[in-house]
Amino acid sequence: MWRHAAARRSAQIRRLLSTSAPSAGAGSAVRGPCIVHKRGTDILHDPWYNKDTAFPLTERDRLGLRGLLPPRVMSFEQQYERFINSYHSLEHNTQGEPDSVVSLAKWRILNRLHDRNETLYYRVLIDNIKDFAPIIYTPTVGLVCENYSGLFRRPRGMYFSAKDKGEMMSMIYNWPAEKVDMIVVTDGSRILGLGDLGVQGIGIPIGKLDVYVAAAGINPQKVLYWNIQLASIN
Repeated sequence: MWRHAAARRSAQIRRLLSTSAPSAGAGSAVRGPCIVHKRGTDILHDPWYNKDTAFPLTERDRLGLRGLLPPRVMSFEQQYERFINSYHSLEHNTQGEPDSVVSLAKWRILNRLHDRNETLYYRVLIDNIKDFAPIIYTPTVGLVCENYSGLFRRPRGMYFSAKDKGEMMSMIYNWPAEKVDMIVVTDGSRILGLGDLGVQGIGIPIGKLDVYVAAAGINPQKVLYWNIQLASIN
C-alpha cells in the first residue's frame, strides 16, 4: 500500500517540481519547461533550482554554470542512489550510538539535502516516506526543536514577534511565494510537551509541511512556515 501510494504522490510532485525531476517513462505526463530568471552561482545557491551536478552541458552554457561545477554530469537517479547510499552508510557508522545522536545525525543529512536541492529532497521523502517521516517529524522533531539553535544553518520560514506589531501586513510580502495554499503556525509553546521553546519551535511547521508535501501532494512552492512570539524577545 505504501509503495503504490508513494508512486502516485511521486507522479504528482514531479509535475510540480522543476526540470531536476527524472525523465518521464512511458505513459508518464510530459513535464513542461522551467523558466529560470537567475544565472551562475545564484542558481547553485537556490535549492529550488539547483540540480548539483545533474545540469547537462547545454544548460550549464545557457545558465552560466560551466566551470562552476565538477565536469562530470550525474543523472538525477545517480544522485538519488548516491544519497540513499550515504544515508545507509550513516546508519551503519552510528550503530551503538545513543538514539538521540543517531536521530539528529539522520535529520542533519536530510536537512543538508533540503538546503541544497529541494527537488531531490522531496523525491527522497516521497519514495521513502514511511522511513523518513519519523526523522523529519515526530518523534525526532522534538529533539530537533530543543537543539535548533545549534542546528540552524539557513533561515527557513517567517518569524513574527511583539516588536513587529502593526507591521505584519507588510512583512507578509517578504515571503518569496506569490501564492500560498497552506500555512502551519506555532507560537513555540508546549512543543510536544517540552515547554516553551520560543523561535526554536519553527522546526514543527517545517517538519509538518514537509510531511504534507511528501504524503499529501501539497505544492512545496506554496507553503509557509510561521513562528509567532507573543512576548517581546530580549
